[in-house]
Amino acid sequence: MYAIVKRYPEPEAEITTLEIPKAGESQVLVKVKATSICGTDIHIWDWNQWAQNRVKKLPIIFGHEVAGEVVQVGQNVTDLREGDMISAETHIADGTCYQCRTDRMHICQNLRILGVDTDGVFAEYFSLPEENAWKNDPRLEPVIASVQEPLGNAVQAVLPKDHIADIAEKNVAVMGCGPIGLMSIAVLKELGAAKILATAGGSNKVRMELAKEMGADVVLSARDDDKSIVKTMRDATDGNGVDVVLEMSGASAAIKQALEVLTPGGRISLLGIFERPVELDLNDALIFKGATVFGITGRRMFQTWYQVKDLLANSRFREKISRIITHRLPMRDIAKGVDLIKSKQTGKVSLEPKW
Repeated sequence: MYAIVKRYPEPEAEITTLEIPKAGESQVLVKVKATSICGTDIHIWDWNQWAQNRVKKLPIIFGHEVAGEVVQVGQNVTDLREGDMISAETHIADGTCYQCRTDRMHICQNLRILGVDTDGVFAEYFSLPEENAWKNDPRLEPVIASVQEPLGNAVQAVLPKDHIADIAEKNVAVMGCGPIGLMSIAVLKELGAAKILATAGGSNKVRMELAKEMGADVVLSARDDDKSIVKTMRDATDGNGVDVVLEMSGASAAIKQALEVLTPGGRISLLGIFERPVELDLNDALIFKGATVFGITGRRMFQTWYQVKDLLANSRFREKISRIITHRLPMRDIAKGVDLIKSKQTGKVSLEPKW
């Protein structure tokens, strides 16, 4: 089979041929129908500091966002059959640690991540533990099915404790309009948020327009100074600030703006990954505000997947998510996809298994 392999600790990767993997006793072998590029894949492609610290073993097939068809099942597989269409829950948990046994598998102490710790999906075929395979409606377009994993991140940020009442008629700020930030705006709109305020990279007009299409009432350039952004958001909420903040950018300026605009007693979800330590006055930013903070990593397994399924059952919501996927390329053109993302003029980039 063809595969995209990070073979050496240096930028870029190579397209090569490898033996098709076999399904282990409790695994399925999956033929890839569609994948999409994640920020993690960009880190690995560039071999930046994050990748150097995180990826422990080379060579590796990377990529983890996927939809595909089951073509082989292991002898211990019970619920999947050849021909089933699946997506991948990319967090592979051990099932035995304290977190796994207390309904927190997504933060398993011995977590392995598809395409980071194990061979991933930028290939014609990949193998996956049965328990990590999410069975899709066969009518769901593979490109849409492949982005359920990042869509799950967005849903988890919006609903970290499963309470839709925490969003309906609430004012929300989304700091950062990358693909997951854009998805979160669509989710917020679907769940009845009162007013959605967003910030996006100042040079990324594509994402600013997409934020409006997803349902943001106000979209501000992240290039604006802190006081201007905070004032605009406060003015838009009658001076009260927002009830909920989703920090999706990993920018130190954004977290400071977010906490300043958060109303006392509000809550903030932190999904963005910060490259450097951030200095905060915890007294004024959180403690005296009585704020609630949620760290967002992955998706709850598998509560979030059911929420995603319910959202995608709505044709209006599916159409919105499809608009976030601005580019669909053959997998052989992954380098072009990476360059497009770095140009900051894309939404989500999908890769189809054309070699």
